[in-house]
Amino acid sequence: MKLAYSPCPNDTYIFAALTHHVIPGAPRVEVALHDIEELNAAAREGRYELTKISYGAIPFLLDRYRLLRSGGALGRGCGPLVVARPGTVLEGIRSVAIPGQMTTAYLLLRLLFAERGLLLPEVRTLRFDGILGAVARNEVEAGLIIHESRFTYRDHGLVSLVDLGEWWEQATGHPIPLGGILARRDLPIEACQRIDESIRLSLAHARAHEDEIIGYVREHAQEMDEQVMRSHIALYVNEFSDDLGTEGEAAIRVLLERGAKAGWTPAAPVDPFA
Repeated sequence: MKLAYSPCPNDTYIFAALTHHVIPGAPRVEVALHDIEELNAAAREGRYELTKISYGAIPFLLDRYRLLRSGGALGRGCGPLVVARPGTVLEGIRSVAIPGQMTTAYLLLRLLFAERGLLLPEVRTLRFDGILGAVARNEVEAGLIIHESRFTYRDHGLVSLVDLGEWWEQATGHPIPLGGILARRDLPIEACQRIDESIRLSLAHARAHEDEIIGYVREHAQEMDEQVMRSHIALYVNEFSDDLGTEGEAAIRVLLERGAKAGWTPAAPVDPFA
């Protein structure tokens, strides 16, 4: 079975034990690591049986996949930021670098600009780890940042114009759904349930045996400061990573409903969950 996720610390932390086949009874997986927008694109092709994706991409994928309940990134105080050089105002930006057309971050940005009656600036798509440099070099006026960039943008001399997670929480009262795990529809429901449980066990193993798995996490975060890596895990790995729960489900449904109402995403099924 092929499993794809990002090299970000939250994903490698959650999936380390499953990747290294230390969970008894878990399915054996062959792992591929990709940037989140590459994962979104691969899911459009149905390339992997199991894959991490952006929640913003889910409406385009549910013809091929079902949403699992564990292993994702959803929470409070962890949303994307719009950053720029000092003196820039959100209403005046004419260009913005984004981490992908199907990312949750870009969907949130469009929802915010629509709510405020602002015209969306010219968009340039870059890998998430190239955005801060592009803004600092004045190649674009602003950047939409995700992942560990929220811990390092100040090192580039940049300031935050808006926290989209904070805006989302104030506007909806819900935690922000960032990325989830999908299982391809050719997998039986029983297999999906087994996979969900295996992901929870993999996360439990990471928490109980962090010294064993942290080397794998560090290997893929090799250009990241140790403190940033651990802060990343602390922020993005939480109770919703174990199970979405009713609160997580509600947050996802609101995001999908708002995207569809705005006409930017297809209407999602009533029950997208496996």
